[in-house]
Amino acid sequence: MKNASFLFRFVLIFVCITFVFGYGIYSIFLRPQTENKEVSYINFFAPFPLENEKKSATSLQVQQNETNVSIAVSASGEVLGKVLEKTIKNSTANLSASGVHIKNSTDLTIDINELLSSKLGYTIEKNSAPQVLILHTHATESFLSEDRDFYTASDNPRTTDNNSNITHLGAVVSGKLNSAGIIAIHDETQHDYPSYSESYSRASKTIKAYLKKYPSIKIVIDIHRDAIQSGNEKTKLTTEIEGKKAAQIMLVMGSQSGNVKNFPNWKENLKLAVRLQKNLESMYPTLARPLSLMSRSYNEPLTTGSMLIEIGTDANAFSEAEYSADLLANAIIKTIGS
Repeated sequence: MKNASFLFRFVLIFVCITFVFGYGIYSIFLRPQTENKEVSYINFFAPFPLENEKKSATSLQVQQNETNVSIAVSASGEVLGKVLEKTIKNSTANLSASGVHIKNSTDLTIDINELLSSKLGYTIEKNSAPQVLILHTHATESFLSEDRDFYTASDNPRTTDNNSNITHLGAVVSGKLNSAGIIAIHDETQHDYPSYSESYSRASKTIKAYLKKYPSIKIVIDIHRDAIQSGNEKTKLTTEIEGKKAAQIMLVMGSQSGNVKNFPNWKENLKLAVRLQKNLESMYPTLARPLSLMSRSYNEPLTTGSMLIEIGTDANAFSEAEYSADLLANAIIKTIGS
């Protein structure tokens, strides 16, 4: 009996030693090694790109930070970083009057009340002739498919699927304008695909072609979305409107300042923009970020009713941006429909 007990203990010890030794060999020589891989991330969106874009998209190296990202793998793919949520307030503006807030990044002196009181040089007619053109210089800009606090390798910030990119939001806006009796044309040309470079130049040709075909067009709206990223953290811009989360909107207006020449009608465009900004603020407080006035042109010299409007960022959920497009359309109708 003692011999059996001794034999059992000997076998158990032998098995344990063999297991520990074998696992050590596996860990050192056979097990695949985990690496901190650097992920190549392409930033295709400069929020305010120059019209004569000659620079290529900037490559950014984003290193995965496991201390900040709690989820290593999800059903959507490898997590690349966090999504932060923020609301940009009117206090970030450096110029405010009559409910209009402007972030003036130029050396120009702006009188908001004068712009609001000055008449527009055109009227919108409710007939069969097109009055508004909506297009997208960067048509493939897209959003997250859902509301969450991280983004993954499969969350492509650009897509040619017009049901999932900024083009869909243009369809929402144009659809509501047409329903209100304001005839709007929605152009779905992907000016940024397959090449992002020279997007504004291609969009300029599209706008000129429509203006030639339909001289009745008074307003041209270029709808984009923004992108805010620092390291591996992206920012989504949201607010709550009528109990529902919406992506914040920003009007981006160019001017004849700095190095921008041959833009004599910039104030005419700004007259329209401040009216829309005022209506957005009164109808849906906090939906609009302060209007951004830049020393750029963005194809806005082509008409006296041109505007560039950004809806959300690439970290916003698509549903948030879609809701904002609907609200934006209501404010546009109020601005030009009366």
